Amino acid sequence: MMTTTPAPAATAIRAACHAAGLHADDMVPVRRHATSVYLLQREGVIVRASPAARYDSITTSIALTRWLAEQGFPTVEPLNMPQPTLHHADLVVTFWRHYPQEDRTPPPAACLGKLLRALHALPGPPIALPAFRPLTSLAQTVPASTYLTSVDKQFLMERISELTRAYDALDSPLGVGLIHGDAYPGNTLWDDTEPIGVRLGDWDEAAIGPREVDLANTFQGARFGRSPSHMRAFTDAYGHDPRRWHGLSVLIRIRDLHTLGSFIRRADAGDPDAGQELAHRLATLKSDNAEAQWHVF
Repeated sequence: MMTTTPAPAATAIRAACHAAGLHADDMVPVRRHATSVYLLQREGVIVRASPAARYDSITTSIALTRWLAEQGFPTVEPLNMPQPTLHHADLVVTFWRHYPQEDRTPPPAACLGKLLRALHALPGPPIALPAFRPLTSLAQTVPASTYLTSVDKQFLMERISELTRAYDALDSPLGVGLIHGDAYPGNTLWDDTEPIGVRLGDWDEAAIGPREVDLANTFQGARFGRSPSHMRAFTDAYGHDPRRWHGLSVLIRIRDLHTLGSFIRRADAGDPDAGQELAHRLATLKSDNAEAQWHVF
């Protein structure tokens, strides 16, 4: 189990709640990864604290999710209040509706397939979105790391360069359009009030790019035990199977690297569990072991 959410995030969230007139005395941590997530139990509100460097992308995600809700797409919805807010100069705080999950197992991959089919069928949003560029954040994180060895850094930067070139050479049978950018079953939530019954969250990486990007993440989930039957249900629900497309392996390898970013930052901050998982993932990547299992956090 990872260590608890750091005090700066909790402090920023309390300050943001006070400014918004929300009670934070009963808040509990929900998740700590790239973003710290808390639940205000009495308010029924989810609060997210992200690095200030993501202010622009988070501002865009607020506008995008409001537009998606207007289109009838089952997205998680931000509260109707001015946001995001910047606190302690280094954390961006946002407020979202809470969708209780109780003790239910996460939605299956087929639900994500239905959501992505609906998302990719929408018209272009009236919101300026960046062009999808893989691994740009990781390319900044790696050289600045105090945890990675020089050998690790060289390996990762060479792999980033190699995969970026491979990505630039890809075609896209599904075409270019609005993509979620971080679509995998872990970003879906049950909501029985919706016809589909599931909502899609975490839109901070939304972009304009090849639609296959949103499909590759589910296939990369084989590293976390996702079975062939789950993959088949996902592609059946989406209506397209990219496994015969030569570019899928490139996108899966890009996703492998993408997952390292938060573990590097947390290892830099002294999180031993993050460092252990990072070492495991790096070892499997260096040995080109595409079948090795990774731990879910």
